[in-house]
Amino acid sequence: MLPAMEVIDASTLAAAVLGHFAAGPARAARPFVLGLSGVQGSGKSTLAAAIVDQARAQGWPAVALSLDDVYLTRMQRETLATDVHPLLRTRGVPGTHDLNLLDTTLDALAQASATHPVALPRFDKGQDDRAPVETWPSVRVPPRLVVLEGWCLGAKPADAETLIEPINALERDEDPDGTWRRWVNTRLADYLPLWKRLDALVVLRAPSWDVVARWREQAEQPLRERREPRAMDASTLARFLQHYERISRRLLATLDSEADWVIALDEHRHATLPSTTPRSGAK
Repeated sequence: MLPAMEVIDASTLAAAVLGHFAAGPARAARPFVLGLSGVQGSGKSTLAAAIVDQARAQGWPAVALSLDDVYLTRMQRETLATDVHPLLRTRGVPGTHDLNLLDTTLDALAQASATHPVALPRFDKGQDDRAPVETWPSVRVPPRLVVLEGWCLGAKPADAETLIEPINALERDEDPDGTWRRWVNTRLADYLPLWKRLDALVVLRAPSWDVVARWREQAEQPLRERREPRAMDASTLARFLQHYERISRRLLATLDSEADWVIALDEHRHATLPSTTPRSGAK
């Protein structure tokens, strides 16, 4: 075990996470689903990939999935924008994911084989649309470990009275009567069965919401450099992030108590291990 509160790199952190939860995948009769939650830009995808690499190096079949992989298509979100609220044109908030696609993928992975390969959904953020199905990677061996990451993993519906007052300019100016935020909050109930599928939950805890804009800016820069048509400039990105502020702030304040392991990040995304012994990995 690494010393408490030691600053560590992604590879070492992945080894520590995998080491702590190793007993779960080793004895599970089905793929062990490890949830990884954190605000936008916190390094979830990087850590998930590193955990998968570590698992494969040990001889364990492993895959990473993201809630981002199962966003609704742009056309589906256009329909929501017309039928429910214009803000649902923007991907990311609860209600803009295809939960059935994710559920069926998780179910199918346990039966993956050469004759029945399982395609892993992928979303093209540069195009702001689901990637063509023929480009999705396929899995031909049942994974022992599935790392599922997402910015709102573990989020639960809030009390209705907490939704009344807007918390930023987007809510104040574009959702003045609260229709959008009430709808998103209601949709969160649909995610609770998914959270129950997690065998363990690891949280990458940011120091505050205020650092998220800088982290997300760093993630957007490669899209701009590639001149992706849906890449966001600074002002567009600032508005985009306001879609997630309410739930993200609530998770920063409450999710630690739901997690099996909380990894603290400083403003530079340097990670430290918990100073106390994490709870048991498998349910």
